[in-house]
This record gives sequence, structure tokens and C-alpha cells, in this order.
Amino acid sequence: MTLATQDSHPTQTDYDAVVVGAGFGGLYMLHKLRNELGMNVRVFDKAGDVGGTWYWNRYPGALSDTESFVYCYSFDKALLQEWQWDTRYVTQPQILSYLNHVADRLDLRRDIEFNTGVTGARFDEKRNLWEIQTDTDKTVTARYLITALGLLSATNVPNIKGIETFQGAQYHTGAWPEGVDFKGKRVGVIGTGSTGLQVITALAPQASHLTVFQRSPQYSVPVGNGPVSPDYVKSVKQNYEQIWKDVRSSVVAFGFKESSVPAMSVSEEERRAVYQKAWDTGGGFRFMFETFCDIATSEEANETAAAFIRGKIAEIVKDPETARKLTPTDLYAKRPLCDSGYYAIYNRDNVALVDVKATPITEITPRGIKTSDGVEHELDVLIFATGFDAVDGNYTKIDLRGRNGKTIKDKWKAGPTSYLGVASADYPNLFMILGPNGPFTNLPPSIETQVEWISDLIKHMNDTGRQLVEATHEGEDGWTATCNEIAGYTLFPKADSWIFGANIPGKARTVMFYLAGLGAYTQKLNEVTSTGYPGFEIR
Repeated sequence: MTLATQDSHPTQTDYDAVVVGAGFGGLYMLHKLRNELGMNVRVFDKAGDVGGTWYWNRYPGALSDTESFVYCYSFDKALLQEWQWDTRYVTQPQILSYLNHVADRLDLRRDIEFNTGVTGARFDEKRNLWEIQTDTDKTVTARYLITALGLLSATNVPNIKGIETFQGAQYHTGAWPEGVDFKGKRVGVIGTGSTGLQVITALAPQASHLTVFQRSPQYSVPVGNGPVSPDYVKSVKQNYEQIWKDVRSSVVAFGFKESSVPAMSVSEEERRAVYQKAWDTGGGFRFMFETFCDIATSEEANETAAAFIRGKIAEIVKDPETARKLTPTDLYAKRPLCDSGYYAIYNRDNVALVDVKATPITEITPRGIKTSDGVEHELDVLIFATGFDAVDGNYTKIDLRGRNGKTIKDKWKAGPTSYLGVASADYPNLFMILGPNGPFTNLPPSIETQVEWISDLIKHMNDTGRQLVEATHEGEDGWTATCNEIAGYTLFPKADSWIFGANIPGKARTVMFYLAGLGAYTQKLNEVTSTGYPGFEIR
């Protein structure tokens, strides 16, 4: 492609756009820019095939906590009707199969370079283009750089003394190899977030002994997975138009009607009945947002939900001391979790729980993990279910430089910021899919919303002959303030959570999501478009 520079000299680029990542976001972005706008696009991904997060997270028990009928794309109406599912939730292999089908259906692979990670990108201010470097020693140029790096893909391995001395096998759930057998093995799992709950529950029947190293006890409800009938699937497909309309105007975009009833407006007996129905139905987001409207905003309402879950733990776990260790005492204000029988696995003779706040891990030894009480927990396999350096972790691992050579890592020292979750001041012609301070929702609908908005803006640039679009500092500061203000109306900032970066030692704790929901977020994007893109400088 040829574009004009500030000196009006034409400059050649290798591509109109480079997209980094081939998951839900990158695949749809490639389709929009190449198939709909006719642009010359290249996608790079360090993985060996499509899938993004779902390519790497192959651990036992990996499951989406969004129901199958809305954990997919909505833009392809024929695909919605053709694609079949037979369980309420989709497993990792099913999601990967779906994304492979989409890549084949839209003929996307011919413009994707797999096994090619992007190590750096620099905006050339003289030529108004991006120079992108890969780990295959390739450098390419593009007018636009679009990052589809994923929220949860920069793995977090804790820095524990002696980690390199362990003589058994070590795995991180976010970089899982194929063909691992746990039969007859003594397995240790560090971490009890969403991933930890899934892998622990799946491995308990397989391992000869399973030791769980828990830092923070979790509130979790049943996921409620199971088969769905052909009639159910048929009814969903008949109503997809209304379903997606409702999803896009909702808060969390999970495909259910969010409650408008305050928890304290009904009797205690009614509340318990509502919670019991939600427990029996299953689903973490359903429990937090379908039951009552103020669980995430009122401490009094929150305590009623928390107390219900604490009561369930006491009922399920037979050993009182283990139940005590598993019972949270803080707010129910993290990303709501759900599981496939997590608490019940502690009734098994081959499962042990270690509270690492009471007895911290002092070191990893050749034979296992030693805790501060002097006990050495002997292990054959050590699994880190320690999550991710969420939201900005994959950005700060890339040498990403904007105006004046400023790295994104330096810019985000005090916490990641953006304008609208898609753009960053001092980084012209850079767009982020699921960048910091985007909506906190079921991700595919948010991804679609952002990809469509970005592609519309790029089309506007192409149609009007403009060369550069860049968020202003005022726009970015205003959006950050908005996200902080909205977060302040909720209870989420009061809990230690990866949502605010609390899981990474030394990381600045800051708002990283727009918590007003997908409907409000979409309205804001539409408002920006209809009023001539305030908050951007376009030239």
C-alpha cells in the first residue's frame, strides 16, 4: 500500500494492517478488514494454529463459564443456524473446534503466520507507519497495527525460591502440553482461581494424591453443565435475533435477563429461595447478576449472597477444619466463579488442602514444596494455576513504542489506560481489541462490538483519505476517570482480584475495566461515532 507522509512523499508499506493474535478478536478483525474492506492484512500468532487463549489453555477441565449459545460469534447468521452444540457449556476442545471451523469457513489461514510471535513494534513518525518485528527475525511495515492479544494470556509464574530445583514435571495451566497422564502421580496445584477450581476438580479422581495450595478461599457456585435437548437448541436458534439484541443491550452479555430487584426488598425466606434456585440452575454470573440487582453494589445485599455460599460450603465439606479453610470471609466481589463439584472433592481421601496464608510456601525443593511449618509436601507433578498478568501483561512483554520512542511499559507504569478500551494517546493508528478499560462482560459480544467499531473507523479513514487517527490525552484521561468513577459505585475495588491487578506482586492496583456494561459501552461508542470522533485527532 502507498500512503502520504507529512512531507507528501509516498511511502510503501508491506501491509495495510497487521493484526497480532488469532483468537476470537484477531480472526474477526482479519475477516472485517480483508473480506469486507478489501485491505491487505497479515496476522501473526506465536501459536501453531488459531484459537488464542483456547489454543494454550488445554488443561483438564478447561471450560467456558458462558453458556454455549452466546459463547460464539453473532455476525454470521448462517453459522449461528448451522453450528451444533449439545451441552449447556462448551469445553476447550469444543471452542477450539469452533474457531478452526470459522477459520476454514472464512478462508482466514492464508493470511495468518503461525509460530511467529511479535517481539516489538515501533511507530515511525517520519513515515507515519508501524514497523513490526517478529521472533523469526522478520520486520514488516503497516499503516495500522491492531492488537488482539487477549485479556488472559500472559502467564503468571510466581517467583518462588528453588523453583528450578524441582525434579518432577512442572506445568502452567496457560501453556499446557498434550498427553499428560496423572494416574498414580502425586500432584500439587498452586492457585484456586477459576482455572484452579477447574483443574483441581478434574484431577482429583485421576491423581493418586492431590495437594491444593490455597492462598485465598473462593466463593463459587455450581456451573450446572450438562446435556441440552435438540428442542432447546432449536428454540434458541429460532430466537437468536432477539437473544443477541438483548445480549448487546445488557450489562454482562451472558444471555440471561439481569435482575432489577434489590436483595433487601424481599423477605429472607424469598431471598433464600432465589439463591437456591440459582444454585440449582448453575452459573457464576447468573448467581451474581440474575438473582438480585445490587449484589455487586451494596454490602448488605452482597453479604446475603456470601452467607448463602458460605452455608453451602459448611453443608458440603465434611471435615470442619477443611471447611473453615475453604470458607471466604471477605466480600463476594471478584469475578464470579462456578465449578463442577469443587468443594465436594475435599471429601476424598486423596485430596489435601494447604492454607498458604497460614503456612506460607518457603521454597520448592527437588522433591516438592516446603511450607513454613517445616512440612515437605512430596510431589511428582507441580501445576501452577496462578493465572495471568491480565489485560496489559501481553503488551508490556512486547517492545511497543509510540511517539518519541516511548514504550507502552513506561506509559503504563502506574496502571494501563486507554481511550474507550481501543486506543492509546501517543500511539497513532494503533487499535486494541480488549485493551485496558474495555467492558467487563462475556467476551465474544464485546470483541464483536470493538472489532466492528474499529473497522468502521478505519473505513471512515479510507473513505475520507485521512492518514492518522490518534487518541488525545484529554480523551484518555476522561475515559480513565469515567472508569474509576463507575468502579467506585461497585464493590469490586474492595476485593483483592486480578480485575485490578492484585494477583501480580508489585503491579499497580488500578481500574482495568469499564464496569457499566456492554449496553452502556456500545451507546458510548455510537455517541463518539455520531459526533465526529471526539477524543481522537484525525488528520
